Amino acid sequence: EERLKQNIPLTLDRKRVWDEVDRDTGDGLGVSVDVARLKRQKLEEDEAAAQEREERANSTDASGDEGDSMIDSASDSEDRSQPAPSQKSRGKRTATERATSPVHSTTSTNLDLTPETLALRFPTLFNAEPPPTPKILITTSLNSNLHKEAHLLTNLFPFSTYIPRSSHRYSHKFSIREISSFATNRKYTSVIVLKEDQKKLTGLIVVHLPHGPTFHFSVSSWVEGKKLPGHGRPTEHIPELILNNFRTPLGLLTAHLFRSLFPPQPELQGRQTLTVHNQRDYIFMRRHRYVFREKRATEKSVIGPDGKEVKGVEGIRVGLQEIGPRLTLKLRRVDKGIQRASGQEWEWKGGIEKVRTKFQL
Repeated sequence: EERLKQNIPLTLDRKRVWDEVDRDTGDGLGVSVDVARLKRQKLEEDEAAAQEREERANSTDASGDEGDSMIDSASDSEDRSQPAPSQKSRGKRTATERATSPVHSTTSTNLDLTPETLALRFPTLFNAEPPPTPKILITTSLNSNLHKEAHLLTNLFPFSTYIPRSSHRYSHKFSIREISSFATNRKYTSVIVLKEDQKKLTGLIVVHLPHGPTFHFSVSSWVEGKKLPGHGRPTEHIPELILNNFRTPLGLLTAHLFRSLFPPQPELQGRQTLTVHNQRDYIFMRRHRYVFREKRATEKSVIGPDGKEVKGVEGIRVGLQEIGPRLTLKLRRVDKGIQRASGQEWEWKGGIEKVRTKFQL
């Protein structure tokens, strides 16, 4: 059994590397750093500094002689300098140790770990108060054929409205900035623009109102619910939002954007969940309906990441039925505010990453 627990394949997720940053530069959007680990490191440093001050105060109170206090401080500094090599050696893990560590791709995103500098840069997204009830305006690009996909998205996002963009030769071609101003005056909270290429959905532009930022996503996969095997029929209930594996400052910013698109209070009687799962910088959106049932005699027990049986759910199982649509996104750019022409100024822009084991979300 011990050999089977350690026999875990070494994937790119387990070989993920992070940027070496200090506590002052770890809040940038272009830095690949684990926010939870950075905050844990700050707490450990603060505790170590407080303990060091207490030891110095105790040593100075106990020794009345100045020479003895100097000897004690020197010995304390030598003792503090001894565990440094062990901490450094402990930070470097071999490939086998990384492979046998628990899986982090299934961990839920903790939105309370938002850096303060990031909250100051985007105050509308990182508001301490509960987010308001969303009101979303969905539209398409000019001369678009994605009317069916836009209607499906109105069913995916609650309190959303689809307004087609006119492409008549004598009509005014409204820009995204003008559409955002129109939506802000009518108390919309977000604008979603569908982009197409050869009559296929290729991208989404999500504008957070009233002042931005603007997120550009590329769509690598789109499957409507009717084409899914064994699919269920959608209802008008507000789903439960599940955010998984957003760990960097840019990932937390993206997670807060998705949180702003859904009401804070779901309707549990609908038994619907919308999972937004990040893995290798690809964002998978899946909508399911769940039902609790009793465990069958032929079913095995639920095993956790540590290889042990999960306690408390011995006789309960969950059945899932996918509703659709399936959507796979990838973040390409985050623009400053709402610009007249896209790409003039950006907060973050995705580039060609040469290190395959470094991810931005």
